[in-house]
Amino acid sequence: MNSRLLAALDAAERGWTVFPLRPSDKRPALHGETVCPGIGDCAGVHRKWEDRATTDPDRIRRAWSADIPFNVGIATGPSGLIVVDLDMPKTRYKANSSTDTPSGVTTFKALCERTGNPVPTTYRTRTASGGQHLYFTAPPGVRLTNSAGRLGKLIDTRAWGGYVVAPGSTTPAGPYTIIDPAPPIPLPEWLYARLAVRQASRALTAVPSSTRATAYATAALRAETANVAGAGEGVRNWTLVRAARALGRFIASGDLSRVEVEDALSSAGLRAGLRESECRSALTSALNWSIAHNPRSRAS
Repeated sequence: MNSRLLAALDAAERGWTVFPLRPSDKRPALHGETVCPGIGDCAGVHRKWEDRATTDPDRIRRAWSADIPFNVGIATGPSGLIVVDLDMPKTRYKANSSTDTPSGVTTFKALCERTGNPVPTTYRTRTASGGQHLYFTAPPGVRLTNSAGRLGKLIDTRAWGGYVVAPGSTTPAGPYTIIDPAPPIPLPEWLYARLAVRQASRALTAVPSSTRATAYATAALRAETANVAGAGEGVRNWTLVRAARALGRFIASGDLSRVEVEDALSSAGLRAGLRESECRSALTSALNWSIAHNPRSRAS
């Protein structure tokens, strides 16, 4: 039995859903929407990697018993995981970069000290680049999404809409290995409070409603949020921009607040697979354009 198959089965035994990644790579090996054959898991409608990840041992054996050495991806959302990704500085392309640039590991330790909390003892892996992944179980009933830099520089998180490379996988930069095999602990409350600043009391499928919003504006917000969340590869950014421009007029008229539109569309964009920085950039420019060009816009 090959090592990657063992890694996939081990993850599944822990209740974590897995899917194949390209050999020696971190990208999904599953087909995209534009080349979807419309059969098997995708019969009737294309299903993204997050929806096709599995814990079924038979399906896992079929996928990893082939001659192709697929790496192993763990879909964090369906697995009930929040993974804190502590990255290494990317300094190799900067001639004047300092070797003293703090890593995500160093920054996270400093964050723990600053907030008076111990560094959590939980399931921990080393990434190919020398960074670390800290695994936590997600709070019940909460659907956090990915984040970039919310906890600090070179600290990202993976939750719904994200995945991590499982230990046992290998890339040209090196292997992914287990540092601490302890079972994942629940996400500490102090970390949850920082990650949920803009998501508190809101699930991904829910759309916040303003007391000022008209029924029409609220319906439009729900519809555009659903469109963005369901956008496929190649059209995700365009769909997000179009949705923001369509909803900007409701911000200008006072029927919706900018915060609720940004939160709803940003969460939907993350769900579709966009990065947080991509969502933020697209939303800022598209909403500014829409508000400025809306005849009902008024000075604040």
